[in-house]
Amino acid sequence: MLLRFYLVWVKPFDMLKLTYHPHTSVFKEPSGTSRGVLLSKESWIVNIWDDANPECTGVGEISLIPGLSIEHPEEVMQALLQLEKTIDQPDILDTVIHLPAVRFGIETALIDLENGGKQQLFPTDFTHGKKPIPINGLIWMGSYDEMRRRITEKIELGYTCIKIKIGAIDFEKELELIRMIRSEFGPRDIEIRLDANGAFSAAGALSKLEKLAVHSIHSVEQPIKPNQWTDMAHICASHIIPIALDEELIGIHHRRERKNMLNEIKPQYIVLKPSLLGGFESCDEWIELAQASGIGWWATSALETNIGLNAIAQWVSTKEIHMPQGLGTGQLFTNNFLSNLEIKRGELWTTSHSLAG
Repeated sequence: MLLRFYLVWVKPFDMLKLTYHPHTSVFKEPSGTSRGVLLSKESWIVNIWDDANPECTGVGEISLIPGLSIEHPEEVMQALLQLEKTIDQPDILDTVIHLPAVRFGIETALIDLENGGKQQLFPTDFTHGKKPIPINGLIWMGSYDEMRRRITEKIELGYTCIKIKIGAIDFEKELELIRMIRSEFGPRDIEIRLDANGAFSAAGALSKLEKLAVHSIHSVEQPIKPNQWTDMAHICASHIIPIALDEELIGIHHRRERKNMLNEIKPQYIVLKPSLLGGFESCDEWIELAQASGIGWWATSALETNIGLNAIAQWVSTKEIHMPQGLGTGQLFTNNFLSNLEIKRGELWTTSHSLAG
Protein backbone atom coordinates (compact mmCIF):
# COMPACT_ATOMS: atom_id res chain seq x y z
CA MET A 1 0.00 0.00 0.00
CA LEU A 2 1.38 3.42 -0.91
CA LEU A 3 1.77 6.09 1.75
CA ARG A 4 -0.58 8.63 0.17
CA PHE A 5 -2.95 7.52 2.94
CA TYR A 6 -0.75 9.08 5.59
CA LEU A 7 -0.86 12.49 3.92
CA VAL A 8 -4.65 12.85 3.79
CA TRP A 9 -5.35 15.19 6.67
CA VAL A 10 -7.63 13.71 9.32
CA LYS A 11 -8.31 17.19 10.70
CA PRO A 12 -8.18 20.49 8.80
CA PHE A 13 -5.20 22.83 9.08
CA ASP A 14 -5.76 26.58 8.93
CA MET A 15 -2.41 27.69 7.58
CA LEU A 16 0.79 25.66 7.41
CA LYS A 17 4.12 27.37 8.01
CA LEU A 18 7.65 26.14 7.35
CA THR A 19 11.03 27.09 8.71
CA TYR A 20 14.41 25.42 8.34
CA HIS A 21 17.99 25.61 9.49
CA PRO A 22 21.19 24.05 8.13
CA HIS A 23 23.14 21.43 10.05
CA THR A 24 26.65 20.20 9.28
CA SER A 25 27.31 16.68 10.57
CA VAL A 26 30.93 15.93 11.44
CA PHE A 27 32.13 12.32 11.14
CA LYS A 28 33.93 10.76 14.10
CA GLU A 29 36.46 9.34 11.67
CA PRO A 30 36.93 9.68 7.89
CA SER A 31 34.31 7.62 6.04
CA GLY A 32 35.58 6.26 2.74
CA THR A 33 33.70 5.08 -0.33
CA SER A 34 34.83 4.49 -3.90
CA ARG A 35 33.73 8.08 -4.58
CA GLY A 36 36.04 9.57 -1.98
CA VAL A 37 36.36 10.23 1.76
CA LEU A 38 33.73 12.12 3.74
CA LEU A 39 34.70 14.26 6.72
CA SER A 40 31.38 16.10 7.05
CA LYS A 41 28.05 16.40 5.28
CA GLU A 42 25.24 18.90 4.95
CA SER A 43 21.59 18.66 5.89
CA TRP A 44 18.68 20.99 6.63
CA ILE A 45 16.23 20.44 9.49
CA VAL A 46 12.69 21.37 8.47
CA ASN A 47 9.88 22.37 10.84
CA ILE A 48 6.24 22.53 9.71
CA TRP A 49 3.34 23.64 11.90
CA ASP A 50 -0.20 24.98 11.72
CA ASP A 51 -0.72 28.60 12.76
CA ALA A 52 -3.74 27.53 14.78
CA ASN A 53 -1.59 25.16 16.88
CA PRO A 54 2.05 26.31 16.76
CA GLU A 55 3.06 24.09 19.68
CA CYS A 56 2.63 21.01 17.46
CA THR A 57 5.52 20.90 15.00
CA GLY A 58 6.46 18.25 12.46
CA VAL A 59 10.18 17.72 11.94
CA GLY A 60 11.97 16.39 8.86
CA GLU A 61 15.49 16.25 7.47
CA ILE A 62 16.84 17.06 4.04
CA SER A 63 20.14 15.22 3.79
CA LEU A 64 22.64 15.36 0.92
CA ILE A 65 25.59 13.09 0.12
CA PRO A 66 28.17 14.85 -2.08
CA GLY A 67 28.60 13.08 -5.40
CA LEU A 68 25.52 10.89 -4.90
CA SER A 69 22.49 13.08 -4.20
CA ILE A 70 21.08 14.56 -7.39
CA GLU A 71 20.35 17.90 -5.69
CA HIS A 72 22.94 20.59 -5.12
CA PRO A 73 22.82 22.75 -1.97
CA GLU A 74 21.78 25.76 -4.07
CA GLU A 75 18.78 23.82 -5.39
CA VAL A 76 17.78 22.85 -1.87
CA MET A 77 17.89 26.47 -0.73
CA GLN A 78 15.84 27.65 -3.71
CA ALA A 79 13.27 24.92 -3.05
CA LEU A 80 13.02 25.81 0.64
CA LEU A 81 12.52 29.49 -0.15
CA GLN A 82 9.65 28.52 -2.44
CA LEU A 83 8.21 26.01 0.04
CA GLU A 84 8.00 28.71 2.70
CA LYS A 85 5.33 30.30 0.48
CA THR A 86 3.56 27.17 -0.80
CA ILE A 87 3.77 24.55 1.94
CA ASP A 88 -0.02 24.49 2.47
CA GLN A 89 -0.73 23.32 -1.10
CA PRO A 90 -2.42 19.86 -1.05
CA ASP A 91 -0.11 18.49 -3.77
CA ILE A 92 3.08 19.92 -2.36
CA LEU A 93 5.07 16.66 -2.61
CA ASP A 94 4.45 16.46 -6.34
CA THR A 95 6.07 19.88 -6.83
CA VAL A 96 9.42 18.56 -5.55
CA ILE A 97 9.42 15.10 -7.14
CA HIS A 98 12.67 15.97 -8.94
CA LEU A 99 14.36 16.78 -5.60
CA PRO A 100 14.22 13.48 -3.68
CA ALA A 101 15.99 14.63 -0.52
CA VAL A 102 13.73 17.67 -0.26
CA ARG A 103 10.68 15.50 -0.86
CA PHE A 104 11.79 13.08 1.88
CA GLY A 105 12.27 15.89 4.39
CA ILE A 106 8.93 17.53 3.66
CA GLU A 107 7.05 14.22 3.63
CA THR A 108 8.57 13.24 6.98
CA ALA A 109 7.66 16.55 8.60
CA LEU A 110 4.07 16.37 7.30
CA ILE A 111 3.58 12.83 8.57
CA ASP A 112 5.08 13.83 11.93
CA LEU A 113 2.76 16.85 12.13
CA GLU A 114 -0.27 14.71 11.31
CA ASN A 115 0.69 12.35 14.14
CA GLY A 116 1.10 14.99 16.83
CA GLY A 117 4.63 16.33 16.26
CA LYS A 118 6.32 13.83 18.57
CA GLN A 119 8.53 12.15 15.93
CA GLN A 120 6.41 9.02 16.29
CA LEU A 121 5.44 8.71 12.65
CA PHE A 122 4.37 5.08 12.49
CA PRO A 123 3.00 3.33 15.59
CA THR A 124 4.40 -0.21 15.58
CA ASP A 125 5.88 -2.65 18.08
CA PHE A 126 9.29 -1.24 17.11
CA THR A 127 8.19 2.35 17.77
CA HIS A 128 6.92 1.31 21.21
CA GLY A 129 10.13 -0.50 22.12
CA LYS A 130 8.70 -4.01 21.96
CA LYS A 131 10.43 -5.38 18.87
CA PRO A 132 13.84 -4.65 17.27
CA ILE A 133 14.90 -4.33 13.64
CA PRO A 134 17.88 -6.54 12.65
CA ILE A 135 20.61 -4.46 11.00
CA ASN A 136 23.97 -4.96 9.34
CA GLY A 137 27.22 -3.57 10.65
CA LEU A 138 28.73 -1.11 8.16
CA ILE A 139 32.46 -1.29 7.44
CA TRP A 140 33.77 1.86 5.79
CA MET A 141 36.65 1.81 3.35
CA GLY A 142 40.09 2.59 4.69
CA SER A 143 43.50 1.04 4.86
CA TYR A 144 43.74 -2.72 5.27
CA ASP A 145 44.53 -2.37 8.98
CA GLU A 146 41.68 0.10 9.55
CA MET A 147 39.15 -2.13 7.85
CA ARG A 148 40.36 -5.22 9.69
CA ARG A 149 39.98 -3.38 13.01
CA ARG A 150 36.46 -2.23 12.09
CA ILE A 151 35.41 -5.72 11.03
CA THR A 152 36.71 -7.21 14.28
CA GLU A 153 34.88 -4.56 16.31
CA LYS A 154 31.55 -5.23 14.57
CA ILE A 155 31.81 -8.97 15.10
CA GLU A 156 32.69 -8.47 18.78
CA LEU A 157 29.62 -6.22 19.13
CA GLY A 158 27.43 -9.13 18.11
CA TYR A 159 26.60 -8.36 14.49
CA THR A 160 25.77 -11.43 12.42
CA CYS A 161 25.59 -9.47 9.14
CA ILE A 162 28.28 -7.04 8.02
CA LYS A 163 28.36 -4.83 4.96
CA ILE A 164 31.81 -3.99 3.65
CA LYS A 165 32.50 -1.06 1.35
CA ILE A 166 34.91 -2.21 -1.37
CA GLY A 167 36.60 -0.63 -4.36
CA ALA A 168 38.95 1.90 -2.77
CA ILE A 169 41.95 -0.26 -1.84
CA ASP A 170 43.68 -2.99 -3.81
CA PHE A 171 41.23 -5.75 -4.73
CA GLU A 172 43.60 -8.49 -3.52
CA LYS A 173 43.75 -6.76 -0.12
CA GLU A 174 39.96 -6.75 -0.03
CA LEU A 175 39.93 -10.47 -0.81
CA GLU A 176 42.39 -10.99 2.01
CA LEU A 177 40.03 -9.23 4.42
CA ILE A 178 37.17 -11.48 3.36
CA ARG A 179 39.38 -14.58 3.69
CA MET A 180 40.25 -13.43 7.19
CA ILE A 181 36.56 -13.32 8.14
CA ARG A 182 35.78 -16.68 6.57
CA SER A 183 38.77 -18.33 8.24
CA GLU A 184 37.00 -17.77 11.56
CA PHE A 185 33.31 -17.40 10.71
CA GLY A 186 31.28 -19.45 8.25
CA PRO A 187 28.29 -18.11 6.32
CA ARG A 188 25.92 -19.36 9.02
CA ASP A 189 27.79 -17.29 11.59
CA ILE A 190 28.41 -14.07 9.63
CA GLU A 191 26.58 -12.90 6.51
CA ILE A 192 28.80 -10.78 4.28
CA ARG A 193 27.35 -8.09 2.04
CA LEU A 194 29.61 -6.07 -0.23
CA ASP A 195 29.00 -2.57 -1.59
CA ALA A 196 31.11 -1.64 -4.60
CA ASN A 197 29.46 1.74 -5.26
CA GLY A 198 30.06 1.17 -8.97
CA ALA A 199 33.80 0.60 -8.58
CA PHE A 200 34.09 -2.39 -10.95
CA SER A 201 34.42 -1.98 -14.70
CA ALA A 202 31.80 -3.66 -16.86
CA ALA A 203 34.53 -5.73 -18.51
CA GLY A 204 36.15 -6.88 -15.26
CA ALA A 205 33.13 -7.29 -13.01
CA LEU A 206 32.45 -10.98 -13.66
CA SER A 207 36.01 -12.09 -12.94
CA LYS A 208 35.98 -10.19 -9.64
CA LEU A 209 32.62 -11.65 -8.71
CA GLU A 210 33.95 -15.16 -9.38
CA LYS A 211 36.85 -14.56 -6.99
CA LEU A 212 34.48 -13.23 -4.35
CA ALA A 213 31.91 -15.98 -4.77
CA VAL A 214 34.09 -18.69 -3.23
CA HIS A 215 33.69 -16.88 0.10
CA SER A 216 29.89 -17.27 0.27
CA ILE A 217 28.94 -13.62 -0.27
CA HIS A 218 25.29 -12.73 0.32
CA SER A 219 25.19 -9.97 -2.31
CA VAL A 220 27.13 -7.21 -4.05
CA GLU A 221 25.57 -3.77 -4.29
CA GLN A 222 25.99 -1.82 -7.51
CA PRO A 223 29.08 -3.58 -8.92
CA ILE A 224 29.30 -1.19 -11.91
CA LYS A 225 28.28 2.43 -12.37
CA PRO A 226 24.58 3.07 -13.06
CA ASN A 227 22.96 3.63 -16.46
CA GLN A 228 24.64 0.60 -18.05
CA TRP A 229 21.48 -1.47 -18.16
CA THR A 230 22.65 -4.06 -20.70
CA ASP A 231 25.90 -4.72 -18.84
CA MET A 232 24.16 -4.81 -15.47
CA ALA A 233 21.53 -7.23 -16.81
CA HIS A 234 24.33 -9.53 -18.02
CA ILE A 235 25.97 -9.43 -14.58
CA CYS A 236 22.68 -10.19 -12.80
CA ALA A 237 21.93 -13.04 -15.22
CA SER A 238 25.30 -14.66 -14.47
CA HIS A 239 24.04 -15.60 -10.97
CA ILE A 240 27.63 -15.69 -9.68
CA ILE A 241 26.61 -13.60 -6.67
CA PRO A 242 23.19 -11.99 -6.12
CA ILE A 243 23.24 -8.35 -7.22
CA ALA A 244 21.53 -5.48 -5.41
CA LEU A 245 20.81 -2.25 -7.28
CA ASP A 246 21.49 0.92 -5.31
CA GLU A 247 22.63 4.00 -7.25
CA GLU A 248 20.80 2.55 -10.26
CA LEU A 249 17.50 3.61 -8.69
CA ILE A 250 18.42 7.26 -8.17
CA GLY A 251 16.78 9.76 -10.50
CA ILE A 252 14.10 7.38 -11.81
CA HIS A 253 10.95 9.11 -10.60
CA HIS A 254 8.11 7.63 -12.63
CA ARG A 255 6.45 4.24 -12.24
CA ARG A 256 6.70 3.15 -15.89
CA GLU A 257 10.44 3.86 -16.08
CA ARG A 258 11.02 2.07 -12.77
CA LYS A 259 9.13 -0.96 -14.00
CA ASN A 260 11.02 -0.97 -17.32
CA MET A 261 14.38 -0.81 -15.54
CA LEU A 262 13.58 -3.71 -13.21
CA ASN A 263 12.23 -5.78 -16.10
CA GLU A 264 15.34 -5.20 -18.18
CA ILE A 265 18.04 -5.65 -15.53
CA LYS A 266 16.27 -8.28 -13.41
CA PRO A 267 18.32 -7.79 -10.22
CA GLN A 268 18.07 -10.12 -7.26
CA TYR A 269 17.62 -7.19 -4.80
CA ILE A 270 17.10 -3.45 -4.64
CA VAL A 271 18.35 -1.16 -1.87
CA LEU A 272 16.01 1.62 -0.78
CA LYS A 273 17.32 4.93 0.54
CA PRO A 274 14.39 7.32 1.09
CA SER A 275 16.58 10.45 1.02
CA LEU A 276 17.88 9.50 -2.41
CA LEU A 277 14.65 8.09 -3.85
CA GLY A 278 12.08 10.70 -2.81
CA GLY A 279 10.70 9.49 0.50
CA PHE A 280 8.44 6.77 1.80
CA GLU A 281 5.64 6.91 -0.76
CA SER A 282 8.27 6.64 -3.50
CA CYS A 283 9.98 3.69 -1.80
CA ASP A 284 6.65 1.96 -1.30
CA GLU A 285 6.18 2.04 -5.05
CA TRP A 286 9.65 0.51 -5.57
CA ILE A 287 8.72 -2.28 -3.13
CA GLU A 288 5.44 -2.95 -4.90
CA LEU A 289 7.16 -3.20 -8.30
CA ALA A 290 10.01 -5.33 -6.95
CA GLN A 291 7.75 -7.81 -5.19
CA ALA A 292 5.63 -8.19 -8.33
CA SER A 293 8.81 -9.40 -10.10
CA GLY A 294 10.12 -11.60 -7.29
CA ILE A 295 12.88 -9.13 -6.40
CA GLY A 296 13.93 -8.80 -2.75
CA TRP A 297 14.69 -5.52 -0.99
CA TRP A 298 16.09 -3.95 2.11
CA ALA A 299 16.26 -0.33 3.24
CA THR A 300 19.17 1.71 4.43
CA SER A 301 19.79 5.17 5.75
CA ALA A 302 21.87 7.56 3.68
CA LEU A 303 23.97 9.23 6.39
CA GLU A 304 21.08 11.22 7.82
CA THR A 305 21.21 12.52 11.37
CA ASN A 306 19.14 10.73 13.96
CA ILE A 307 16.10 12.74 12.84
CA GLY A 308 16.05 11.14 9.40
CA LEU A 309 17.25 7.77 10.70
CA ASN A 310 14.43 7.61 13.25
CA ALA A 311 11.84 8.26 10.53
CA ILE A 312 13.30 5.62 8.19
CA ALA A 313 13.52 3.02 10.94
CA GLN A 314 9.88 3.58 11.89
CA TRP A 315 8.79 3.27 8.26
CA VAL A 316 10.77 0.04 7.86
CA SER A 317 9.07 -1.35 10.96
CA THR A 318 5.71 -1.22 9.15
CA LYS A 319 6.97 -3.84 6.65
CA GLU A 320 7.52 -7.56 6.76
CA ILE A 321 11.28 -7.67 7.31
CA HIS A 322 13.02 -10.70 5.85
CA MET A 323 16.67 -9.67 6.25
CA PRO A 324 18.89 -7.19 8.12
CA GLN A 325 18.40 -3.55 7.22
CA GLY A 326 21.04 -0.86 6.79
CA LEU A 327 20.11 1.36 9.73
CA GLY A 328 23.26 1.46 11.81
CA THR A 329 24.56 4.94 10.91
CA GLY A 330 23.29 6.80 13.95
CA GLN A 331 26.63 6.67 15.76
CA LEU A 332 28.78 8.10 12.96
CA PHE A 333 28.78 11.77 13.95
CA THR A 334 30.32 13.81 16.76
CA ASN A 335 27.37 16.23 16.78
CA ASN A 336 24.30 14.09 16.18
CA PHE A 337 20.91 14.90 17.69
CA LEU A 338 19.64 13.05 20.73
CA SER A 339 17.77 9.92 19.78
CA ASN A 340 15.60 7.16 21.19
CA LEU A 341 17.41 4.61 18.99
CA GLU A 342 19.92 2.18 20.44
CA ILE A 343 21.88 -0.69 18.91
CA LYS A 344 22.13 -3.90 20.91
CA ARG A 345 24.03 -6.85 19.44
CA GLY A 346 23.21 -6.12 15.82
CA GLU A 347 19.62 -5.02 16.42
CA LEU A 348 18.10 -1.54 16.43
CA TRP A 349 15.75 -0.80 19.32
CA THR A 350 13.56 2.13 20.36
CA THR A 351 14.29 3.14 23.95
CA SER A 352 12.83 5.67 26.39
CA HIS A 353 15.41 8.38 25.63
CA SER A 354 14.12 11.76 24.46
CA LEU A 355 13.98 12.52 20.77
CA ALA A 356 15.53 15.58 19.20
CA GLY A 357 13.23 18.58 19.04
